[in-house]
Amino acid sequence: MGDSLATFRTGRDHPPVITCREPGSFARGVMAERHPALIGQVREAFPYGPRQQRALDTLLHEILHGVVEPLGPGSPDREVWLARGREHFGHPWFDAPFLWAESYFYRRLLEAVGYFDEGPWQGIDPFAPFKRAELRGGTVEEELRVLDDLAGVPTAERATALLQASLWGNRADLGFRGPTGEATPGEADPGLVADDSAALWSLLAPGPPATVAVVADNTGRELIPDLVLIDHLLRHGHADQVVLHVKPGPYYVSDATTADVVDCVRRLCGAPGEAGTIGGRVWEAMGTGRLDVRTHAFFCAPFPYERMPDDLREDLGAAALTILKGDLNYRRLVGDRLWPATTPFADLTAYFPGAVAALRTLKSDVVVGLDPQALESLERSGRAWRTSGTHALIQVRARPGGAALSTPPRAG
Repeated sequence: MGDSLATFRTGRDHPPVITCREPGSFARGVMAERHPALIGQVREAFPYGPRQQRALDTLLHEILHGVVEPLGPGSPDREVWLARGREHFGHPWFDAPFLWAESYFYRRLLEAVGYFDEGPWQGIDPFAPFKRAELRGGTVEEELRVLDDLAGVPTAERATALLQASLWGNRADLGFRGPTGEATPGEADPGLVADDSAALWSLLAPGPPATVAVVADNTGRELIPDLVLIDHLLRHGHADQVVLHVKPGPYYVSDATTADVVDCVRRLCGAPGEAGTIGGRVWEAMGTGRLDVRTHAFFCAPFPYERMPDDLREDLGAAALTILKGDLNYRRLVGDRLWPATTPFADLTAYFPGAVAALRTLKSDVVVGLDPQALESLERSGRAWRTSGTHALIQVRARPGGAALSTPPRAG
């Protein structure tokens, strides 16, 4: 493994970085269709003034017909972004790496609506209406009622159900479904393309006090089951403390911020039955520090986790296990490249400073660590299994530089 990892790191055998150039590709569809649609949805959600309207028009035209422009002279992080992507400015958006272009699009969208400017729109989350509508929706109500049924089942069975709920909660992605709230596309396939859940629980076996880090993805229908799972970990001795890492500001439509954590905890606390009881425990855990919410600017950076700064590396390295939720975190964990799907997960995550687990529904082209027979079966299915959100995985690498513990399903 050492030789292959050295090859990956030197870049001699790196497959190409995913861009939006390829006609018909998933990445191009996001840039050419989903992002313009999102600009329209944000515009309709707020009574923005002429300045914001013009800025949104300019961004839309730039994406489809122009070249990447830098942030305005008054932007607080202009120099940061100039350093992050100097080689992309002045070139078409579709030529930039997909991961970089997506991240920069959301930063530019915040600039267009005045999120960072002094004035009445400063700090107003442009995605908040979509997030709040989801929390108030009937689907969340139904999912909270299910917790009453789980309250009486054996602990191990409940743990399995809560892990599955956290995993499949990742389907509830407002950026994937569209902020208008249309139904999640496609029916979920219950057979995971890779399933290391047994290995995950072995790393969380009750024992000496340990900290577990959870790097959140989406708020609402994903973050609520994440919080319920966190409560289970704390209550049953799988962790002495859980550190929940969220975004420092609005990002990728539904990505969780501290304000979203508070909204979700309040939603739990206000629910009847078992959900309300769990909400009370989560509220108390935050008050005592057993659940510690943290954030870092790197969570909104357009780079893979291999480039994480030293302070974040030290923070995550102190955890007995880091659980990375969702598709974007997965792309950043293994690298947003066209890896062969059988590339070992352990090789691409050996740099990570501690044991790491990925819980993700597949909503982009990147996937690694699959069994060849399982991959062949998936390819024969004729389904858009990589990008439709219908398939999911749990993958674990137990130690820095150690082997992954994948047990892919049999083909069939």
